[in-house]
Amino acid sequence: MKRMPVANAKVFELFVPFMLKTLTAEMKCEAEEARTCALEAVIEYLGRPDGYDRDQSLLRSYLMLVARRNVLDSRRSHQRRVLREQKFADVIELQARPPNEEMEAAVETALALKRLERRNLTQQDQGVLRLILQGESSTLELARPLGKAGLPEPERKRVVKQNRDRLLKQLRRLGKEEDTHDES
Repeated sequence: MKRMPVANAKVFELFVPFMLKTLTAEMKCEAEEARTCALEAVIEYLGRPDGYDRDQSLLRSYLMLVARRNVLDSRRSHQRRVLREQKFADVIELQARPPNEEMEAAVETALALKRLERRNLTQQDQGVLRLILQGESSTLELARPLGKAGLPEPERKRVVKQNRDRLLKQLRRLGKEEDTHDES
């Protein structure tokens, strides 16, 4: 190879058409995939000709083996990318609420807060309840309206849990009162 200046062109000329035909027929590759994998095989060989041992196989067989491996690697990579994208889409889908649910939640939150305002809740409690009713569960986010975001994490978790439980208890009581008013 190194002694023949036209060897690169000859390798392309002699082997690429055969490789393209074989990859599209045997491995059911699309033309673009076959071309990419065949060219990668030839480029790999030209970059490292000592990787080919002429005593073990014909150059054509060696190049086809490398090209087939490239196809398999390409397909595995594509499958992994599709799975990653699907997992990402599933996570986003799970986290995102449909617009009508978001609107309903906002309306219900507003109504509940109006009822709670009559109970003379502090601004801090109203802020925490607003977040809870909107579905927020992050301890840090719930600590902000309480003014406790700067506490060490274990202490912050304890304070948030204590206030959250207290406020949810009040919400349950309010719900029970509303139910008894609805029945009469």
